Amino acid sequence: MKTVCLVGGKLQGFELAYLAKKAKIKTILVDRSPKALIRTYTDEFHCFDVVKDPARLIELSEKVDALIPGNENLKCIALLEELEEKLCCPIFFDFEAYRISRDKHKSKDFFARVGVPTPLAFPSEPPYFVKPACESGSVGTAILYEQEALKKLEPSMLIEEYVEGDVVSLEIVGDGSHFAVVKETKVHIDPTYDCHKVTPLPSDREFRQIARTLAQGLFLKGIMDVEAIKGKKGLKVIEIDARFPSQTPTVVYHSTGINLLELLFKAFENGPKAEKEKGAAKMQKKGLQEIVAFPKEAYCIFEHLMLDKENRILVPVGEHVLSESSEYGKYYAEEGLEIFLGLGKQLVFTLIVWAPVQDAAEKAREKGLELLAKAFDLNRSSDFVLELGQKPEIKAGI
Repeated sequence: MKTVCLVGGKLQGFELAYLAKKAKIKTILVDRSPKALIRTYTDEFHCFDVVKDPARLIELSEKVDALIPGNENLKCIALLEELEEKLCCPIFFDFEAYRISRDKHKSKDFFARVGVPTPLAFPSEPPYFVKPACESGSVGTAILYEQEALKKLEPSMLIEEYVEGDVVSLEIVGDGSHFAVVKETKVHIDPTYDCHKVTPLPSDREFRQIARTLAQGLFLKGIMDVEAIKGKKGLKVIEIDARFPSQTPTVVYHSTGINLLELLFKAFENGPKAEKEKGAAKMQKKGLQEIVAFPKEAYCIFEHLMLDKENRILVPVGEHVLSESSEYGKYYAEEGLEIFLGLGKQLVFTLIVWAPVQDAAEKAREKGLELLAKAFDLNRSSDFVLELGQKPEIKAGI
């Protein structure tokens, strides 16, 4: 059995641990917090700060096949890059690609250099979409409708035209020269631009070529996701992130049968341990291959729902609410339906359903919601699951 060390126990770490279980890979979690979100979901948990105690991480690397950062703490990432030659296992991470992807100004320059479509920078009139240069996800993003508002921004903020449309995502794994483009997904966002649901999308030839162009331009060795807006103006790339993402890999797995963690192992097969293997054993390995066809074609729905105790209903929430939980693990499971529960000030459920076709997946979702309704005495005299943006009008006891 393979073993992987996850450095960071929040949502990226959960995604890795989830896929590891599907692939029967043992997980060892390292996190400086004694209440790391996924500490009970992994096979082993070691609580220490790798920046303060790198020797302990080096020792731990002797018993694992790979190490993957599941966090975006800059001190931690920098330390891992320093330790790369000292560790006894490969790090499944492209540090150079990450430096470009985390800096939105560098990313924007890179997009222009390789010729991919992206929103216009510094448009002459509003609305403007603004975001910090070096934050992940939706942190600090906003739409500004007045030109005067630009004067209050920090000089480092990235200012682009606001492009309307669906947020779409695509993962790609590379070994430096070969690139496996996987599955398009739709990222459903809430009013704070945080993701609360993910669903699969049909193949998009243009988007796939854009992803390949970006990976080739970076000589990507690792994983990267590409996010774009698909609307009336066509596809516009808004950002890349060269680190293991959260949420979308689960949808990719259940809708295609492809496990992104297993793809990463193939991308890094020529690491330190592989060099020690016998030549015959190495010759049998195929390494990373371009994906010609998916093992399966299915539909998957992945969503976060928070329990509104006062109104006894479920409300869609972004993943940032879940990340504030104190513990996260499996609540219910059967074939085609899994429910995870985040414990904390709020009860947050992650509902994952999959089936050969969308209608069957929607039925599995209804079953999952009904299970939660019975378990938590939800108010089924009304629509106990709100759509995004709705406000509850029902009071407890009615």
